[in-house]
Amino acid sequence: MVKVFAAAATAAAFTVATATAASVPDGTWPTSQGDVYYTEPYTVAAGETFDGGLKTYQRSDITCEGQEESGSSTAVFLVEAGGTLKNVIIGADQMEGVHCDDSDCTIENVWWDDVCEDALSIKGGSASSVSTVTGGGARNADDKVVQHNGYGTVKIDRFNAETFG
Repeated sequence: MVKVFAAAATAAAFTVATATAASVPDGTWPTSQGDVYYTEPYTVAAGETFDGGLKTYQRSDITCEGQEESGSSTAVFLVEAGGTLKNVIIGADQMEGVHCDDSDCTIENVWWDDVCEDALSIKGGSASSVSTVTGGGARNADDKVVQHNGYGTVKIDRFNAETFG
């Protein structure tokens, strides 16, 4: 039931954001500036900003296994509360793209080329937590793009979603 609600809420959020945003995404996807492979999730610490330079980041030890739940251990990035991830392209070799397991994270201009299980998972936090997603986009998702299983608010602005379930 939670998955169904989260997917419906996410779809509704994209519709509202697209209909009301002052600067609506035009569907232009960035060109990757190179490839980076990790063997474990890269952690963006609290207070840190990771600027990926629009390179494609993937896992060298993981391939997509469809809609199989796998958790943060198969993510490409873990963003701690107060951390910022920006200018990143998440490639196809991953199960979970980005995890923000304590809420209060900032995601800026992050692109998911081929979403596996989830592009972005936001969990935990408190009633006053605010996570923001600004710019970027995701495509080719069999299911949801953003999953919010926590407290607080997720603000999504100028995000482009194409071909998602």
